Amino acid sequence: MSPVLTLAGFGVGVVVGLTGMGGGALMTPVLVLLFNVPPLAAVSSDLAASAVMKPFGGWVHARRGTVNWALVRWLCAGSVPSAFCGVLLTKALGDDGRVQQAVQYALAVALLLAVAGLVLKSWTARRRGPQTGPPEPIRVRPLPTALLGAAGGLVVGLTSVGSGSLIIVLLLAMYPALRTNDLVGTDLVQAIPLVAAAALGHLLFGDLRLDLAGAILVGSVPGVLLGARLSARAPAGVVRVALVVVLLASALKLFGAPGVVVLAAAGAATAAGVAVALAWRRSRPRVAPPAPTATATAQPARSG
Repeated sequence: MSPVLTLAGFGVGVVVGLTGMGGGALMTPVLVLLFNVPPLAAVSSDLAASAVMKPFGGWVHARRGTVNWALVRWLCAGSVPSAFCGVLLTKALGDDGRVQQAVQYALAVALLLAVAGLVLKSWTARRRGPQTGPPEPIRVRPLPTALLGAAGGLVVGLTSVGSGSLIIVLLLAMYPALRTNDLVGTDLVQAIPLVAAAALGHLLFGDLRLDLAGAILVGSVPGVLLGARLSARAPAGVVRVALVVVLLASALKLFGAPGVVVLAAAGAATAAGVAVALAWRRSRPRVAPPAPTATATAQPARSG
């Protein structure tokens, strides 16, 4: 199973490098649905792998100066203890069967929230248009930012989903003036202590499976590096639509929906994404080609 898991980790790593989100939202359902890993073990193993994988992306953004460190500090003030509390909550839910079912349903809800977040982020980015000029100054609001981190940390501790897919969208809603690069960089850096705290909680309670985490990590680290290199060239819209389809199908499957319903929902989401992309492309204003200059239009003089 390890080589296949490593390959799956590589694919998830590429998606994370391309989009800045989707690691836990993809890897945990893959472990549960394709490899029959118990939900709690899948959550803990994915968190451990993410705790090692995310610093690679965060280091790149820190070197480029696309991290708002004030936001990182206040987010971590709320998210780190909350993530540990999320792990405690899974232990307080009851016996193993109830815990596994509760985590599975919580994971499905988190995936649906991630889908909504991705759609909202895409819609907001298109409304804002391309960002040019120097970034606007950001006035950090400590208490709301810490509460945002606490809410995201609780979801991450329960499900391993949210450190990228949910928090990045909540950040965008709270700080709409934050540039995209700063948004992704800030989210990646604050997610490092967040997932580390959640992974530590699972390690202390004996839920962590190092064999799973190691197999994922071997593939995800080179995948993240490759995805980061391709991010400037890959069509982001295609990657975003594919991510939404996979997350939606995974959520429905975790809820126990029949295969026909899952396939129909995935097909409808794909068709809707393609239709929206085509409509948006047609609505974009076309830039007229520059008028020919006098030098370009002048005819060469004929001899004789």
